Amino acid sequence: MNRQDLTLLTDLYELTMMQGYYAKGQNEKVIFDVFFRQNPCNNGYSVCAGLEQVIDYIKNLNFTYDDVDYLRGLGIFSEDFLHYLSGFHFSGDIYAIPEGTVVFPKEPLLKVIAPIMEAQLVETAILNIVNHQSLIATKASRVVFAADGDGIMEFGLRRAQGPDAGLYGARAAIIGGCVGTSNVLAGKLFDVPVMGTHAHSWIMSFKDEYTAFKYYAELYPDNCTLLVDTYDTLKSGVPNAIRVFQEFRDAGKPFKKYGIRLDSGDLAYLSKEARKMLDGAGFTDASICASNDLDEHLLHDLKMQGAAIDSWGVGTNLITSKDNPSFGGVYKLAAIQNEEGVFVPKIKISENTEKITNPGNKTIYRIYDKTTGKVKADLICFAGETFDTSEDLLLFDPIETWKKTKLPGGSYTMREILVPIFKNGECIYKSPSVREIAEYCKQEKKTLWEETKRLFYPHQVYVDLSPKLYEVKKSLLDQMSITE
Repeated sequence: MNRQDLTLLTDLYELTMMQGYYAKGQNEKVIFDVFFRQNPCNNGYSVCAGLEQVIDYIKNLNFTYDDVDYLRGLGIFSEDFLHYLSGFHFSGDIYAIPEGTVVFPKEPLLKVIAPIMEAQLVETAILNIVNHQSLIATKASRVVFAADGDGIMEFGLRRAQGPDAGLYGARAAIIGGCVGTSNVLAGKLFDVPVMGTHAHSWIMSFKDEYTAFKYYAELYPDNCTLLVDTYDTLKSGVPNAIRVFQEFRDAGKPFKKYGIRLDSGDLAYLSKEARKMLDGAGFTDASICASNDLDEHLLHDLKMQGAAIDSWGVGTNLITSKDNPSFGGVYKLAAIQNEEGVFVPKIKISENTEKITNPGNKTIYRIYDKTTGKVKADLICFAGETFDTSEDLLLFDPIETWKKTKLPGGSYTMREILVPIFKNGECIYKSPSVREIAEYCKQEKKTLWEETKRLFYPHQVYVDLSPKLYEVKKSLLDQMSITE
């Protein structure tokens, strides 16, 4: 989809609220935060993604004549408001955590500072983009972790929920650590490796399996992976693959890269038996690839069972994040600028403690152990707050405040992870390539403790509030009461 087509990719209530602000003459500058409350898939961290598409959306945000005519036809918007929309452009500031960064619940992934009408309009599209890609990048990272160094190919396009989900899901999967995708359009647009073998229909279209294998090998001698489970994996598929490999070797035409793919059955047993057969025939360098409704849990079990598999094709369960299909990111008002130009903190309260927001104009510092370089915690504080790493730093849980940790001065380092993206409506940030983001993400995950990366019951990284922010939040909560 052309990014210029996304102006009306919004919920109707964003526009009806905009018209209300317009009619009231209310367009003060505000701050909205994008954040999520819980890591998907019970993971110990998430991977943020989608910023480049958010940038494209903001850059191309304008209402065409057709857009305005459509809105006029709804019969609920005034001509004055439609005239305002016809000249609309985003004039605010945006800060964001760069794509590929590991992130944690409650911290702002993205911050919008803009007149309230502009900030309200961009809510839906930003959430749509960031929620989807962050979800798939996080899911891919889990799958990659379970593979323990084996390559993961994303090949879920045909099972994705539409073309955009398949395209940008593939992008996010590469960021999360996949080595390639079957999606050719993603390969072209994002300059990432495209991979694939052949289908069962290829085998079935020939008079026999051997002939199908031989012709495919003649076509692709530099990368020949043969699908061996169309009929009988161990009695037919693997022996016919070995026969073809042997003929090419005997003819003095050894393959540069070759192997077999398993797509059904007991992958642990079949791969180990196939490995014995290949090695016994002298093809110790032949690879074994596996597919068949894989996810991180099945990969983990297969690795535990000693499956002789070198690479994995993961489709449906990755591209849809089937067990956790929503990231859950939200967009909440954090501050409103008063007549003196000061941002007044705002808070949303709830009987559900997890839904109480953090007020004010904020930034995030990531705190690292100086010796290991591992993440100790993230600290949300007011923008402009500074810290001296030579001094002791007291961290405390913002809910269970008696849980405290003191980091001795000189034992830690800090890095601000929210960076400016737009200033006064102009983009001042250059997005890295997808491959560069993927490499950055790989390095980011090295800063996590192993306990945080494990698939089951991972350690949760602490996200704390600075004393100043905590006191403001507490004061606002003391001033307000929850209505039934």
